[in-house]
Formats: sequence, structure tokens, C-alpha cells
Amino acid sequence: MYSFRNDYSEGAHPKVLKALTETNFQQTRGYGLDPLCQKTRDLIRSLCAAPDADVHFLVGGTQTNLLVIESMLKPYEAVISAHTGHVNVHETGAIEGTGHKVIAVPSPDGKLTPAMIESVPELHSDEHQVKPAMVYVSNTTEIGTVYSKAELQALRQCCGKHGLLLFLDGARLGPALACGDLTLPDYAALTDAFYIGGTKNGALFGEALVFAKPRPDFRWHMKRRGAMLAKGRLLGVQFQALLEDETYLEAARHANALALRLRDGVAALGYPLPVESPSNQQFPVLPNEAVTKLQDMGYEFEVDHAVDAGHTMIRLVASWATPEQAVEDFLRDLASCK
Repeated sequence: MYSFRNDYSEGAHPKVLKALTETNFQQTRGYGLDPLCQKTRDLIRSLCAAPDADVHFLVGGTQTNLLVIESMLKPYEAVISAHTGHVNVHETGAIEGTGHKVIAVPSPDGKLTPAMIESVPELHSDEHQVKPAMVYVSNTTEIGTVYSKAELQALRQCCGKHGLLLFLDGARLGPALACGDLTLPDYAALTDAFYIGGTKNGALFGEALVFAKPRPDFRWHMKRRGAMLAKGRLLGVQFQALLEDETYLEAARHANALALRLRDGVAALGYPLPVESPSNQQFPVLPNEAVTKLQDMGYEFEVDHAVDAGHTMIRLVASWATPEQAVEDFLRDLASCK
């Protein structure tokens, strides 16, 4: 049976594998200083309409989040996050391990608003408490919701008003680009840093980090944290293959489309989906018996939380490689559980 556990269970998009094979015997400098990475940096600057942007390639999302936050904050400064944010829930204290506190703010839909942010500085007003200095958001969020351009503009204005940096986790930026009204130039203009997620949208691994302004010291932070890949050209090659045409967006559109097919099919069977997600993560609430039966059939998915004594919310994730037949099979078998 198919696994709907995440969007990185498969290897890589065929176009990425082809590019890696074609460049396999090229000899280049290491640590991302090769012509292939430089060409991809220039491509990303062009796509972002940000000629002065500083672009770095890293292996994974937690590594990228840790490095951005550590490099941009002073030792006594903290980062504001929704309580569901990846840096707060799924990174094993990595941010706190750098000495920076994560200030978690309750959010019903995984998104932060200016009103939520403005409540934080009032509670951290002197040197006896950490100083809020950065707002961390992700698009899509951990629960599949998506920021609009107007919402991100409002956050940018709020951050400017309070002297806060704005950092956007783009581990699932592909699905957000495919279903929202924000573009790469918007992200570059409205944030201090964001990244284009590759691991969860067709790459073998990798994230492309974009700073709005040059960060000449960032490579020192990378090296110190073991984040400088000797064969760095492997990252540049992958992102060039994904971004030089519509491949990156096409992959995300496919993931979103099949997730929405799951959503509509589950809803048609009478099961609720309390999270209104337009992206590739869907969160249906099923009877416990149905969850067990599906698992016994061999389906894999994350169990999010118990809703009550008889019902559980699960997470279904579609990827760039999810077959349509896998979705139809799941909906058929879910129907048989009634």
C-alpha cells in the first residue's frame, strides 16, 4: 500500500537525476564555490528579481532554520513562532541549543498575525527577559495553511514597526507558490530571509536560502555548524534542474492536486477536515476503527492527535510523485471501512 506519511519518501524528480548524471564526471571546486552553484545562484537572483540577494545551499530544513536564527540574532535575542511552528515543535530543541529562546504564540490556523506579534514585546520589556528580535513563519505552515500576499505584507509592516526581522521557512514553498498569490519576488522583497525547499519538492535533498541583503559572514556560520557540503555542486545542480523551467511548480501543482482529491473524496464520505488546507497536506478526522483498518491494510500516514475517545485526526500528504491510482485506492478502501 502507498505511504501518505510525508512528501519526501521518494528519491528525486527524474529531471534532477538526469542533471546529476550528466554532470557526474565534471571536476569542480568544493563547498559550493563551483561554476554550477554560481550559475544557480544567478538563476535564483533573477527569479527573485533581487540582484543583490545572497544565496546559499544547505542540506535540510532544520539545519537552515538553526543557521539563519543563530547568525542573525544576538545571544540574548529570541524568535517568535506560532505554537505549531517547526522550530518550536519538530526540531528537538535545535534553536534553544544555539542559546536562542523560541517564544511560542497560540495560533488556531498555524499562521501569525500582527496582533499576535504585537502582544509579545509588551511581555518582554526589559533586560530581565529575552528580547524578541525575529518573527519566524512558514509557507505552507505545519498544518497546510497558506499566507496570502496581503497577510505577509501586514507582517512585514508589523516587523518594521517593532524592529523585528522576518524569516520565512520555505520547506514547503513549492505547494505555497502553486496555490497562493505570493511569488518569488514577493518573498524576496517582504522577508529578511527565506528559503526555497527542495527536499520536499523533487530534490534528493537541499534547501536554497535567500537573504535579502549580502551576509558575508554566513559561510563561517555554515562551516562552524558542519553545514558546508564538500560536494556542494550536488545542491546547485539539483536546484538548477528544478528551477530553470516550470519543473518546480509543476511538481508542487501535482502534489496539491492529488491532496485536494483526497480532501474531496474524504469529505464526500462524510468525514470532517477541520483544517482548511489548500495545499498538499490534509487533516481528516476518522473513527479510530477506520484508522486501525487502514493501517492494517498497509497504508502509512501520521497520526496527528486524538480528537475524542472515538476519533483521531490523521495527516495525509501527497508528493510530486504520488500516483493518481494510490489516491483512488485509498478512497476506495476508506469507504470500505464504514
